[in-house]
Amino acid sequence: MLAFIFWTVTTVAVLASWWRDPGRTKKALQTSGRSLKALVPNVLGMIALVGLVLALVPQEVLTRLFTFKGVGGFALVSLVGAVVTMPAPIAFPLAGSLLGVGAAPAALAAFITTLTMVGIVSAPIEASYFGVRFTLLRQSASFVAAILIGLFMGVFL
Repeated sequence: MLAFIFWTVTTVAVLASWWRDPGRTKKALQTSGRSLKALVPNVLGMIALVGLVLALVPQEVLTRLFTFKGVGGFALVSLVGAVVTMPAPIAFPLAGSLLGVGAAPAALAAFITTLTMVGIVSAPIEASYFGVRFTLLRQSASFVAAILIGLFMGVFL
């Protein structure tokens, strides 16, 4: 339903823009189409790389990784989450299944936060659009925030 609402609002907005200034709207659509065409290979490559890594890593390894205790385990899962990038609709069910096999909630919180906010795999794509300095600052701030979120979750849970 939400997707239908987004598509409807977008269609109405484009039609309103076309009605107001067809030439400018056509130019904007062409520019956005070129940007999309340039972005698609990078995104598909990133998705393929993440899928390959997840397919090659056995379930038992994931279970052992998330049952480590202490600061070392916490740091390790945070780093793994920072390397692997995954959208939230995939990450949250993964967290639920990992919690079911005994993963520590604080480690899971840090993992899921780094998994969705930090992306070393996607950093080159981000840097090509926003610049290296911005990418490094954003990724670093996101990693620190993820660690803090994990620590707070450990305290509260």
